[in-house]
Amino acid sequence: MKTQPGQPPIELTETTLSSLLAGLHQNKWRASQLLEQCLSNADHHDDPANQVYTARFDRTARAEAAAVDALQKGGVPLGELAGVPIALKVLFDVAGEVTHSGSKWWDKQAQSDALIVSRLRRAGAVITGHTNMTEFAYSGLGLNPHYGTPANPLAPGRISGGSSSGAAAAVAHGMAAAAIGSDTGGSVRIPAAFCGLVGFKPSQQRIPRDGVFPLSQSLDSIGPIAHSVECCARLDAVMAGEPWQKAAPIDLRGRRFVVPANYMLDDLSPGVAEAFASSLRTLRDNGAQIVETQVPVLDTLPELMENGGLSAAESYHVHRHWLQQHGEEYDPRVRQRLERGAGISAADYLELLQRRAARKKQADQWLSAYDGILAPTVPVEPPLLAELESDAEYGRLNMLVLRNPTVANLLDLCAITLPNHQDGALPSGLMLIGRNGLDSSVLGIAQAVENVLIRSTY
Repeated sequence: MKTQPGQPPIELTETTLSSLLAGLHQNKWRASQLLEQCLSNADHHDDPANQVYTARFDRTARAEAAAVDALQKGGVPLGELAGVPIALKVLFDVAGEVTHSGSKWWDKQAQSDALIVSRLRRAGAVITGHTNMTEFAYSGLGLNPHYGTPANPLAPGRISGGSSSGAAAAVAHGMAAAAIGSDTGGSVRIPAAFCGLVGFKPSQQRIPRDGVFPLSQSLDSIGPIAHSVECCARLDAVMAGEPWQKAAPIDLRGRRFVVPANYMLDDLSPGVAEAFASSLRTLRDNGAQIVETQVPVLDTLPELMENGGLSAAESYHVHRHWLQQHGEEYDPRVRQRLERGAGISAADYLELLQRRAARKKQADQWLSAYDGILAPTVPVEPPLLAELESDAEYGRLNMLVLRNPTVANLLDLCAITLPNHQDGALPSGLMLIGRNGLDSSVLGIAQAVENVLIRSTY
């Protein structure tokens, strides 16, 4: 069911899930109309040479939307996401579809939905398709030589970020109301920040990873990309198997945040530095206490990433046999990173796990005195595609882009990015990092931060 003649298109590039759901419940539109608007946006914006969607599920999505419409017409109570079009990064199993994880040679069809996909469906979400990504999720830049690299919807000629590149581009273009990605070192938060969106990385144990193509079992987590903190909280609750409740307003007065004077503020671009400083001024003006100090545990993180660290060791374990059989079919840049894991011995790996456990404990104890860490999500604005043509510059920018968001993965914390750039400026993000298990608290504080940042732009 397309938008009726004379009815304006349903705006999806800035609309929150609450607004969409309210419109559905008030009969302003139907689930089928929401879906058709997403499909129309995909027809208009998606580039076959640089795909946002690597597979669209138009037939099944239309059936799901029609089912929601029929239930609503019959007065049947609807699920908490009923009729909301959601895109999935192509490492989540969808029954009958190939979970190729950005690869060209992987062709095994999923027999059942990933657990989080089942939960989204039970909540009434309409699954629109699989979105593009860095091959096997192994980069923060989002380039893919097989399916192309989605262009940044806010900054033409620049990358959308990775590895969940297509997920963020789909939401920013209105091809879906929200998307689900994975985050091993920032792969939800980097593209969210680069595309002017909100992205949430939960505590790792919060969201089950059954039916998700792995990169690193120690670091992988699953999170949403959407237009607001509340959108992300809704999606997070559904995926965690918990009821969602609207957050009570939080006052930032007296809240204590730490800004690391080391590590996370190194090598900031002028634009990111200016946006970050402006955000801190706004938060201080609204009563937040911000302490700028050295954070000793951050200086120990490079030792956890030597020779590729846990990501290299654990991803090589997954791919070691496939590399022998299909090595020439991998993205060479991804293959190079995977093969570093071959040089990490069992003793080295066990030592890494022990070191990380100690650093996690140190970070949790240290962070207990604060309501969270504040830092730029990424030290630079989205790089130009042309900057990434040389392997040397690709490697340098990849490590720089990953540096700040990886902190939350290595230390097993939860984190969220909020857009904090001014109108007309290149996109950037403000990241709030909180203690493991305090996801609801972090989301509530993030919503208060979001509110004052939005007010400050008017």
